[in-house]
Amino acid sequence: MKDIHHSTRRHWLGQAGAAGLLLAGALPLQAAEPWPTKPVKIIVPFNAGGATDTVARVIGEKLSSRLGQPVLIDNRGGAAGILGTDAVAKAAPDGYTLVLSLSTSLLINQFLYTKMPYNAQRDLALVSLIANAPTVLVVNAGLPVSNGAELMAYMAKNKGKLSYGSWGVGSQAHLAGAYMSQAQDADMSHVAYKGEAPMLQDLIGGQIQLAFASALGAKPHIETGKLKAIGVTGEQRMTVLPNVPTLPEQGLKDEVYRTSGWVGMAAPAKTPVDIVQRISSEVRAVCALPDVKERIASMGFMAVGNTPEQFGTFYKREFPVWERLVKQSGAQLD
Repeated sequence: MKDIHHSTRRHWLGQAGAAGLLLAGALPLQAAEPWPTKPVKIIVPFNAGGATDTVARVIGEKLSSRLGQPVLIDNRGGAAGILGTDAVAKAAPDGYTLVLSLSTSLLINQFLYTKMPYNAQRDLALVSLIANAPTVLVVNAGLPVSNGAELMAYMAKNKGKLSYGSWGVGSQAHLAGAYMSQAQDADMSHVAYKGEAPMLQDLIGGQIQLAFASALGAKPHIETGKLKAIGVTGEQRMTVLPNVPTLPEQGLKDEVYRTSGWVGMAAPAKTPVDIVQRISSEVRAVCALPDVKERIASMGFMAVGNTPEQFGTFYKREFPVWERLVKQSGAQLD
């Protein structure tokens, strides 16, 4: 097989299904000694208190009981998840340092940033897809629309008059909004915020008219009537918003509406294959626990838990979708 370090990204993706485990790198050796014999650290590349951090703590608590070792959560926020993910990419490949992160730092950032301190394909090994993280398309309560078709028509009739928000350039909320604006020739303005909370406050206040948001953040405002829910991304309705139809249900079947963000776990490349498989096996068992599934569902996510090989197949399918969306949005960061 060709040296992966000299392969193109697409060539690598073709190999990923066979390798199963790796984002890139040669297949690792077996562990030289039993694992684990000391605490395991999960780095969350976002600040404490958010949905990703909550998922990590739920998973970490259960893993600790199963592994017989403390599982420590280390929050290292900054630079759209890059700082914390880079720390794992450069950590010793021994199974004691893992990253639990969003698709942002594990996939999307490589298309968005011209300079990255790590190469996701070379420096990380996939462990398990923890959860799908769909978003809900919400609008200001005063907007005269109630479903996807009405919103699309309203956007087209009000070209250049609407603004959509996101929690950052290159985020799923930004890329989905940019695609929607282009598809409807709506010429909407994008407003990037430092976090979801200020975005939602401006949406309620009418400074922006629409946004893709997390169920965790938007649900309270939907329930009080301050925001209207138009639809959710992905192929399944959210447990926490059962009466809100998916966008594909409403005839919006483009890739951006059928896909969603996700939360996944990875290890440094060249982590011994048996350790990666052991961690993945334990994560799958944790994700299948009824109380864990319920806790993750309460945040608007859907627990998955799969094998490294399954995660690799999923990653391969998602790769070209997000690559296209970033290019179409014109977003690029240094």
